[in-house]
Amino acid sequence: MTPDPSKLLERLGITLPLIGFYDAPDAAGFEPVVTPEPSRHVCVFSFFRDWLEGRTLLITSENFGCGGAGTALFSLQTRTREEYVTFLAETEGLKCSREVMGAWLDARRTYRPVNECILIGPLREGKGRFLRSVTFHVNPDQLSALVIGAHYCSVPGDPPAVLAPFGSGCMELITPFADLAVPQAVIGATDIAMRRYLPPDILAFSVTVPMFEQLCALDERSFLCKPFLKNLQKARAREKQ
Repeated sequence: MTPDPSKLLERLGITLPLIGFYDAPDAAGFEPVVTPEPSRHVCVFSFFRDWLEGRTLLITSENFGCGGAGTALFSLQTRTREEYVTFLAETEGLKCSREVMGAWLDARRTYRPVNECILIGPLREGKGRFLRSVTFHVNPDQLSALVIGAHYCSVPGDPPAVLAPFGSGCMELITPFADLAVPQAVIGATDIAMRRYLPPDILAFSVTVPMFEQLCALDERSFLCKPFLKNLQKARAREKQ
């Protein structure tokens, strides 16, 4: 059963729906579903408005919308290594040299689905066994609180509670996690190629299911009910007056 995030969302004033990344055999139970137009280049995040309106994006190894998503989310080779290096390092200037970009490409992790379908959209009851990550879309204040929440149970020697990796927006949904059984989070939507599909004050915070459970378990003993957060929220409320 998917944990109940309602108290967490209420405390932090998060109103945008949580977005699940599902690896499932079919789209049954995820309706209504939208798909990329075949043979057309389209970013996963161009469906952000669909997510807000309750629709789920369905992509497969045959229809993934963007070559980058095909590589990141299905481990497909959609360009040669040299084409990727040229495009990312020279055309877009995302690394300081071809060598550095090549080293990143060689080391990057890609996702290999267990099932035929990847579905990205609102959380669905009864589909928890297919859920791989959950993404919050939040403003900087809310992001700060979630970062604290992610560190709440972390002790020295644990895997990093929060990552902020270089990569595409769709990569940041899932590929930085080396082990989905570890409670971990990624600060995402830092890819300037996809940010045009999001409001300018919104970032993403993607978490593994164990981290989602940890965040949903925060109670009145935590910072959610303590003065630091209350004072921040009071200050923001005064600014709006």
